[in-house]
Amino acid sequence: MQEPKVNPYIALAIGVISVSTSAILVKVSSAPSGIIAFYRILFSVLLMLPLFLIKYKHEIKLVKKRDWLLSFVSGVFLAFHFILWFESLNYTSVASSTVLVTIQPLFAFIGAYVFFKERFTGKAIFCGILAITGSIIISWGDFRISGMALWGDILALLACALVTAYLLFGQNVRKRLSLVTYTFIVYSISAITLFFYVLIANEPLVPYPLEDWVYFILLAVFPTLMGHTLFNWSLKWLSTTTISMAILFEPVGATILAYYLLSENVIWTQIVGGVIVILGISLFLADERKIKMKAEVVQEKTSM
Repeated sequence: MQEPKVNPYIALAIGVISVSTSAILVKVSSAPSGIIAFYRILFSVLLMLPLFLIKYKHEIKLVKKRDWLLSFVSGVFLAFHFILWFESLNYTSVASSTVLVTIQPLFAFIGAYVFFKERFTGKAIFCGILAITGSIIISWGDFRISGMALWGDILALLACALVTAYLLFGQNVRKRLSLVTYTFIVYSISAITLFFYVLIANEPLVPYPLEDWVYFILLAVFPTLMGHTLFNWSLKWLSTTTISMAILFEPVGATILAYYLLSENVIWTQIVGGVIVILGISLFLADERKIKMKAEVVQEKTSM
């Protein structure tokens, strides 16, 4: 394998910092959640359009009817993930919302068990219970602050479940298409879904202050294209587990930014619960990686 021109760990760090800005940009915007989500995805699609037309438009012919169906479902789930997560930030803190969204690997494991009959290990169950315990501690602390903060936590958890569904439905299509083509299709479907949502919800497309338009573009450039693109680029040189572990630092970065930029206080239940969630998911990912490595070794021996 050729040596990367950029240290993949540096790229990974830039990616984590980029995605950490997402919640902050949503918080400072005055637009409704559906509008923020719509313009974030729309500008992402428009920025990708030249590259797609120049290098990847021929791949559209490779998309089968089943792929279009799965991509449609995936795009719809992604759209409502953004709506619910952005809405959660109107009720709860950046710290609580971003930590709760990080339990996505746990939802993914449950989805894999339900749909693909993957089995649980004792350690995986323990890690899941640990992560759920951390979530309860965060939610309990927010409930003591206000019932609305707890509602924000519930929305964040629902958003987490939806992004997991988006990944599960899309993973099969992604294997047959390039990253750019798959992302462009799903983001386009998501943008169309959000457009109809804001019309039905009667959220005005215009006018908004100049600052909001800047925030929309920054959301498209940094957390969407720069953050997730760098994660996907890093996959060539780093393991999925390493990248998943790094993404767990998003709540840390987002909380620090919220503390200094938005003057959001962090209470002890958020710190304790957040540490427990990150610990549980970290152990879970490490165990998942170990299982995959063992399966690969067994497969190599049987094929010899």
